[in-house]
Amino acid sequence: MFGLENQPYIMFKNSLEFAKKCDASDELASFRNKFHIPKNTAGEELVYLCGNSLGLQPKATSDYIQQELKDWANLGVEGHTEGKNPWLPYHEFLTENMAKIVGAKPSEVVIMNGLTSNLHLMMVSFYQPTSSKYKIVIESDAFPSDKYAMESQLKFHGYNPSEGLILWKPRKGEELCRLEDLEDIMKKNGDEIALLMIGSTNYYSGQSFPLKKITELGHRYNCKVGFDLAHGAGNIQPNLHETGPDFAVWCTYKYLNSGPGSLGGCFVHERHENNKELKRFVGWWGHNKQTRFNMRHKFDVLVGAEGWQLSNPPILSMAAIRASLDTFTEAGFDNLRAKAIKLTGFLEFLVDDLHDDRINIITPRNPEERGCQLSIQVKSADKSLHTQLTEAGVISDWREPDVIRIAPAPLYNSFEDVYHFAERLKKVLN
Repeated sequence: MFGLENQPYIMFKNSLEFAKKCDASDELASFRNKFHIPKNTAGEELVYLCGNSLGLQPKATSDYIQQELKDWANLGVEGHTEGKNPWLPYHEFLTENMAKIVGAKPSEVVIMNGLTSNLHLMMVSFYQPTSSKYKIVIESDAFPSDKYAMESQLKFHGYNPSEGLILWKPRKGEELCRLEDLEDIMKKNGDEIALLMIGSTNYYSGQSFPLKKITELGHRYNCKVGFDLAHGAGNIQPNLHETGPDFAVWCTYKYLNSGPGSLGGCFVHERHENNKELKRFVGWWGHNKQTRFNMRHKFDVLVGAEGWQLSNPPILSMAAIRASLDTFTEAGFDNLRAKAIKLTGFLEFLVDDLHDDRINIITPRNPEERGCQLSIQVKSADKSLHTQLTEAGVISDWREPDVIRIAPAPLYNSFEDVYHFAERLKKVLN
């Protein structure tokens, strides 16, 4: 049985008929037709449950990109001002929809650069260590790039990462981090900690952290707080403005379906928007739009997140992001989140119903503490299990040493997808 506050309880059934009934009553089911679903050599659709690694391509993406290629071909440089979607303000076409997805004000959000580049830019502004307050807290199993970035920032400022980086770890024998353990870290080390830099949703375990509580905890000890939403944006609703971190960064190619290596996003809370004295690395695209092309002016930083921009943006990448964000807006993020909870709940039910002692779901059971992803630990397994699943027509993600990450994305995945995954997993295990 499954339920959430203000939602009726649903009794799941382990049958293809039940899955099809769920899809038939799903108001978002038609959005699947708006995406290209990968197929095998026989032309049969694969069970694609890997949107936490790379989202599928919206069918509209080609048209959005072709429009910009057409304007480039027909207008050349005049496309910056005369194109159907002028390139000079193109990033502004993305801002409002992106802000809704992360729960921010439009002035607090900008699409630019890649995730780790944005993380370093944010660190320039919000990691201001002193001789006595310089340490950084990060979850112990954070995505490696975040850990590398933190270590390099510590080294850049002259600190030893082994002393300056504090890891928020699960307890022995557990897979998930406890908030009370982070509270203990702050009690013991708060006077020495300059920054809490936490992944909103852990890439490995699928655990979503209580962002508002973490933000309030960090600010209580006069620390800056930032979040990596790589596995959160388009998956959970972080409500960034209300939650109140100083900054956040994310990519757009996972749940936001913008294509491999596409641009990232950045949030800076509005309380910082008028602080022109805040240290930052700058470039001309962060300069006052009214005088940007008068090359003789002293740098005049833009208000809000736009002020952290460096260079004019890659339009073709932004066109792909725009295609996906428009699809999100059409579906409605609250609707998508409600479907995601049911889809993931059905997946959890089916995996439990395998009654296989080798299987352990390490992702939190509480839907409020996770997004779409379930991390399924299979004892004594190795990557050959994942290979067999792939051969059975399931596209998923393997993480060493023994975890399969499964992420049913509500924009294009169905209840039938989830059912077929469970059946194929059962067959492979047997």
